[in-house]
Amino acid sequence: MIITVLHSPVSFYSIILSFLFFHALHLVGSDGATITIVNRCSFTVWPGILSNSGSGDIGTTGFELVPGDSRSFQAPASWSGRFWARTGCNFNSDTGRGQGTCLTGDCGSNQVECNGAGAKPPATLAEFTIGSGPEDPARKQDFYDVSLVDGYNVPMLVEASGGSEGTCQTTGCVTDLNQKCPTELRFGSGSACKSACEAFGSPEYCCSGAYAAPTECKPSMYSEIFKSACPRSYSYAFDDATSTFTCTDADYTITLCPYLPSQKSAANGWRDGGGLAETSSSPLSTWLSDVFTSDSSNVQSSQYLLIFSIFLLCQF
Repeated sequence: MIITVLHSPVSFYSIILSFLFFHALHLVGSDGATITIVNRCSFTVWPGILSNSGSGDIGTTGFELVPGDSRSFQAPASWSGRFWARTGCNFNSDTGRGQGTCLTGDCGSNQVECNGAGAKPPATLAEFTIGSGPEDPARKQDFYDVSLVDGYNVPMLVEASGGSEGTCQTTGCVTDLNQKCPTELRFGSGSACKSACEAFGSPEYCCSGAYAAPTECKPSMYSEIFKSACPRSYSYAFDDATSTFTCTDADYTITLCPYLPSQKSAANGWRDGGGLAETSSSPLSTWLSDVFTSDSSNVQSSQYLLIFSIFLLCQF
């Protein structure tokens, strides 16, 4: 009897359409954003997380991430903060609290958890503000960027998925700036690259004092080196116009050491080195892939899917 029911065309299509219906409900009704960190480096990293004042934490402030592993976090609406990679850490697991320090990106907590402390420069940063903007929840935007203002330690890529109403573009710095770092900015034996502000402390490089305004603080020869290598990343404090991106109702993936751009990155016109590439794709195949992987190209398509599913279900 069970087999007969499952082979009934009405029951079969009802099951499929019910799946699409609830899947669409999930996509349309989601709140906040899922942020996933992926480690494609050939070495272990210890990501640090700093929530901005008033945002609260998202479950942890630091953890270990071995090569090939990933970890996801749910950032609620109105959350803002930053992520970075700590490298060369020597945490002692025998203590039960992971005490130790890191060569780059250390947060000074002497623990795996950063406990509300930020990264000591130099460090590549991924910065997010989730669900900011107008009072209308449907119009609240996310803002995100990859910043080299505090220097650079590892390549980083940030990809938005399932979003709409914004550029929703991939950003980051996938070039190995440690290989291109000027001698005077080099950190240690070359494990990271300082910003000019960190290296020299001059107001014109730090955009401070008499230079604390966009009209006064201009790109330096050093920030231009960063910008040339990574055009979509922040190269100095007032580099907003080409470095901040927006999206609505999206999830985000931060990839450390992204040796190859993903399919989503290619769709955004991304190529190695931070530039743009011409690409082509099949809208139908992309849409079908997005539906079954929760990677819808935008929320509007999810709404159409929901309406279509309701219509077909009513026919039965």
